[in-house]
Parts: sequence; C-alpha cells; structure tokens
Amino acid sequence: MIAILRRTALAALVTAASLGAPLAPATAADSFSPAQRDEIGRIVRDYLVQHPEVLQEAYQELEKRQAAADAEKNKSAVKDHAQMLFSSPRQVVLGNPNGDVTMVEFFDYNCGYCKHAMGDMLSLLKSDPKLKVVLKEFPVLGPGSVEAAKVAAAVHLQDSSGKKYLEFHTKLLGGRGQADKARALAVAKEIGMDVGRIEKDMNGPAVMEVLKESAILSQALGLNGTPSYVVGNEVVVGAVGLAALKEKINTARCGKADC
Repeated sequence: MIAILRRTALAALVTAASLGAPLAPATAADSFSPAQRDEIGRIVRDYLVQHPEVLQEAYQELEKRQAAADAEKNKSAVKDHAQMLFSSPRQVVLGNPNGDVTMVEFFDYNCGYCKHAMGDMLSLLKSDPKLKVVLKEFPVLGPGSVEAAKVAAAVHLQDSSGKKYLEFHTKLLGGRGQADKARALAVAKEIGMDVGRIEKDMNGPAVMEVLKESAILSQALGLNGTPSYVVGNEVVVGAVGLAALKEKINTARCGKADC
C-alpha cells in the first residue's frame, strides 16, 4: 500500500510542481488518512531536497505564465485607453504625426535612465520617418520632478508643433543636476519662451489635465517607473536600449523583429 501511495503521490506532485499547476483539490486529499497524508508530505519533502531543480523549473514556469498573463492584460489596457495614449490633444507628438507605428514614452526629468534613453528616442526619430513618438510627462521622483513636468507642459502650450518643446526637453533632460521649477524655467528662458506665461499656465487646468492623463494611464498600464514605453499594443518597461526598441517597432509594423 505504501509503495503504491509513494509512486502515485510522487508522480502527481512532481508533475504539478514542474508545470506550475495547482495540486489536486482538497476533496482528493480528504480520501487519505492522516498517516497517509504525513507519508505523502515526507515523500515530497525528501524528493525536493534530493531534486531542488524541480523547484527552479516550477518557478520558471510560473514566471513564464505570469509574464504571458501580464502581456495580455497590458494589451487590453492599451486597447481600452487607446485614445488617451495615442491621440490626446494634450500630448506632445514628435516625428511623423501620421506614422504607421506609435511609440509612447513615459519619462521623468530626474530619471537617470531616461537621460540615457533620450538618445535612443532621438536616433529613432532621425532614422525612422514612419514613426510617431508621443511623450508623456510622468513625474514620479519627487516634487522637483512634478515642478519640471508642469513647466514642460506649459512650454508645450506655447508650442503645439513640438519643435521648441523638443529643444526644451533635450536641454532639461540632458543637463546635469536636479530638475525643478527654477532650472526648468531657466531652460525655457534660454530657448526664448515666454516665462511669465509659463509661470501662469503651469498651475492652470490645462497643465493639470496633462498630468492627470499620465496618472490615469500609468495606473491602467501598471507602470511604476521610468522610462516606460507603449509600442503598438505592447508595454515595455525600462531603458531597454535602441536595438530592443527597434525590434518592438518592427514587430508592431510587420510582425517581425526585422522588417
């Protein structure tokens, strides 16, 4: 009896562990006596001690399934918020406004990774004439970041074309030191913007709506850091680099990593 029990329990539990599947329902366990359940527990423990790689396999499978579930959830969130993500009248649009692929970037002016990633965005704008780039202010690194984002949004109110905004963006994000209101206003003045109007607009309803949209989108997409991207219908988290972004853009464009 014990030998049969060993083989049956071991096969079921090892299979479940290696596949990341749930164990049998509690009603099945109820058919075993307390002594038999103790024996099953001992068998499983001994097996896992002797074969710890099973736990690693189970964890890898769990991560794989979780990543797939997250990707599907993100696709649904992108679809549900497509208008706000890709076509908001408040957003900054660079590159080809009628591009066949849109890349949305969420950034913070005090994010070191965003500083490195800015070069990737500029390279893509230069090399891909069919790409539409949308920039979303996402100030998550403290009050200075919020102030800088407000100034940036107010700059965009004076420059719907995005050309002066891009100059402001590259100077502020590419500069050294902490970004805050004073530094952002200094950059705006340097590039010839109306600083008095910016100071008036930066706490007005139009700027507040810009930040509100980013907050809504970040919550819907599960974003908690910068830079984060939406490329096509895929959410990409982190400064993944130019090559990876090109692959995502190509996948959205033609279904392959290299079009």
